[in-house]
Amino acid sequence: MPAMYLVCAAVVGVQQPAVPPQAAQALARAQAALAAAQPTMARLGTMLNSDGLAQLDDLDGQLAALGVALAQDGQDPTDSLWRAGRRALNRGDYATAANLYGDLARTYPSSSRAGDALYWSAFALYKNDDLDHARSLLVTQQRRYAKAATLHDGDALLARIQTALARRGDSGAAAWLAEHAREAGGPTGKPPKGESPTGAPGAPGAGQASCPSEDDEDDVRVAALNGLLQMDAANALPILKKVLARRDPCSAGLRRKAVFIVSQKRDTETENILLDVAQHDPDAEVRQQGVFWLSQVPTDRSVNMLDSILRTTDDEELREKAIFALSQQHSPRAAEIIRAYADNPRAPADAREKAIFWLGQQHSTENAAFLRALYAKLTEEDLKEKVIFSLSQMGGAENGRWLMEIALNERETIEMRKKALFWAGQTGTDLGQLVALYDRMQNEEMKEQLIFVYSQRHEPGALDKLIAIAKTEQNRELRKKAVFWLGQSHDPRAAQVLLEIINQ
Repeated sequence: MPAMYLVCAAVVGVQQPAVPPQAAQALARAQAALAAAQPTMARLGTMLNSDGLAQLDDLDGQLAALGVALAQDGQDPTDSLWRAGRRALNRGDYATAANLYGDLARTYPSSSRAGDALYWSAFALYKNDDLDHARSLLVTQQRRYAKAATLHDGDALLARIQTALARRGDSGAAAWLAEHAREAGGPTGKPPKGESPTGAPGAPGAGQASCPSEDDEDDVRVAALNGLLQMDAANALPILKKVLARRDPCSAGLRRKAVFIVSQKRDTETENILLDVAQHDPDAEVRQQGVFWLSQVPTDRSVNMLDSILRTTDDEELREKAIFALSQQHSPRAAEIIRAYADNPRAPADAREKAIFWLGQQHSTENAAFLRALYAKLTEEDLKEKVIFSLSQMGGAENGRWLMEIALNERETIEMRKKALFWAGQTGTDLGQLVALYDRMQNEEMKEQLIFVYSQRHEPGALDKLIAIAKTEQNRELRKKAVFWLGQSHDPRAAQVLLEIINQ
C-alpha cells in the first residue's frame, strides 16, 4: 500500500489495513514528520472534519506542508513546506503562502530557512493587506535572524508597510518614518575608504575601513524619506536638504537617491534644490542626477542653468544629461540652445550627435528645416548619418522627398546614399517611386539596397518587383539577392516563383 495513503489515513481517521513489511520504514518516517507538524495538522484536521474526504483531492499542498519526505532519506524537513509556499506565491494564493511560510518558521525556528520564511510570510501578508501582522513578522526577523539572506529586503518591505500604515493614521508607523528619515540627515558613522576610524590615513590592505554598501545602508532611510515626503512634504524637504548638504564620500549613494525623491515633488523648492545639486555637489554622479531631473523643471532658471552647463562642462556624462534635459523642456529657448550646440563645430562630435538625435525626437518644422540645412554644412560622416536618421524619425512628405534627393545625389558617398534610401523606404515613401527607381539606377550597390528596401515593404507591389528582378535581372548577383529575399517571404506567390526557378 502506498505510503502516501497511510499518511492520509492517519490524518482523516480512515481504518488502516495491515502494514506490509516493506512500508514499515516509510511509515515510521511519516509518523515522525506528523509528530513534528502538529500546528499544521490541527488546521488541516479541522478542514477535513468539516468537509469530509472530498478534500483529499486537494491534499498536495497540505501534505507538502506537513514536511513528509517519504521518498528521500535525509531530506531537509523544511523542503516541502518551502516548495508549497513558493507554489502558493506563484499562483497568487497569498493567504496559503503566508500560512505555509509561517508554519515553517514556527515549526523549525532553528533551520537555515526560518528567517527567510518570515520574510516571505510577511510579503504574502503585505500583498493580502494584513499589514500589522506582516510588520510583526519583519520585526521578529530583524531581532532573531540577523544573518537571513532576505534581511535587507525585509528592511525595505518594512519601510513600505510603515508608509502604508502611517497613511491609515498609525501614529507608531508615522513616528518610525520620521525617525528613520532623520537618520538619513545625520552622519554615516563610518569613515571613507582609505581612512582609519579616527580620520587618519590608513595603510592599504587588510583592516582598511571603507564606506558601507549603498544597498545595505541606504534603502531603509531612502524608503522612509520617500514615505515621509508623500505624507508630510513640509517636514520631509528640510531633511532631504540636510542629506544633500552632506559632502562626505560615504553619503554619495544616499544623495543620489535623495535627488530622485526630491524630483518627484514639483514646486519652487524642488527647483532650488536641484539647481544647487547640479552646481555644487562634489560627486559627479550626484551632479548628473541633478541635471537629469532638471528635465522635469520647465522654468527659465532651469533652462539657463542647463545652457551654462552645456557650454562650460568637460564632463561627457554631464553634457549628455544636459542635452537630454533641454530636449524635455519643450520650450522655444531650449530648442534654440540645442540647435546652436548641434551647429557648433567646436563642440565634441559625440555631444553634437546627441543634440541632433534629440532634435529629431521633437517633430517641429523649425527642427526639420534646421537639420536639412545643417546636413549641407557637415563633413563628418557620423554626424551626417545622424541627421538622416533624425529626419527619418520626424517623418512627413518634405523630409521623405529630402531623403530621396540625398539617395539620388551622385555627389554624396555611396554609404550616405544607401542610408538615405533605406530610411526613405522605412518612412513610407511612395512605393511606385521606389519601384521606378530600380530601372533608372546604374550603381549596383544602390540596386542591391533597393532590393533590400523592397523586401522590407509589405505591399503586393514590392513583392511583384522582387519577382520581376528574380526572373529578368541580367546581373547574377542581384538576381541571387532577390531570390534570397523571396525566400524570406511567406507569400504563396514567392513560393511558386522559387519552385519555377528550381525547375528551370
